[in-house]
Amino acid sequence: MTGWFQGTGDIMSALMAGDSWMLSQAMNEPAAWPLGLAAMLALALLILVFYRFSPWSERNLEKTIMVVSYLAIGGIIFVEVFRRFVLSQQVPWSTTLPPFLFLIMTYFGCSYNVKLRTHLAFAEFRNAMSRTGQMACLMLDALLWTGFSWVVVVTSTKVAINSAANFQIMLGTDNVMQWWFLLSVPLAFTTLVARVIENVLADIANFRSGETLITQAVIGGD
Repeated sequence: MTGWFQGTGDIMSALMAGDSWMLSQAMNEPAAWPLGLAAMLALALLILVFYRFSPWSERNLEKTIMVVSYLAIGGIIFVEVFRRFVLSQQVPWSTTLPPFLFLIMTYFGCSYNVKLRTHLAFAEFRNAMSRTGQMACLMLDALLWTGFSWVVVVTSTKVAINSAANFQIMLGTDNVMQWWFLLSVPLAFTTLVARVIENVLADIANFRSGETLITQAVIGGD
């Protein structure tokens, strides 16, 4: 294949073989982008189906991940500061694990804020527009978020695969791999795309029914 789908066979062969080194090389092919987009959208739709069967997860998934990550970061820092200055002891991974947990907290938090629509949206200007203009802005939001997420998912997946191919171990540990944590980035942005699709479906329903399209978003307001 040529063009955008050049290298599709190499990527599929590497996936079937389960070889991270082969996959790291194959991901440099142009096909990584359309395949990444297809995989991201497919997984986002599966997440939406999961939300449909688990309303608790739809309401609390990102919040739970954020709170658990934050408490883990705080707990590690508190305990290890005490051990370092009082007991003159410190586990080696206490300075390397919190940044990875912060990575998880941050990007799942981004997905949560997309769910609440608390991103910069210039709601005052949009409220002055016609319903058609408001709907166009909401669809533009969806396209931009999907495009940003596509770039992040593909590039961060490449980073995670390269980490796996080079057997990068988290500093301070003997057998904890970095790619286990790096995969949280494409997963978080795929979750974000699921929230984007969820919002789009709600916007279309509101547009057809005549309901208000632009509402004031409040952080933590759900």
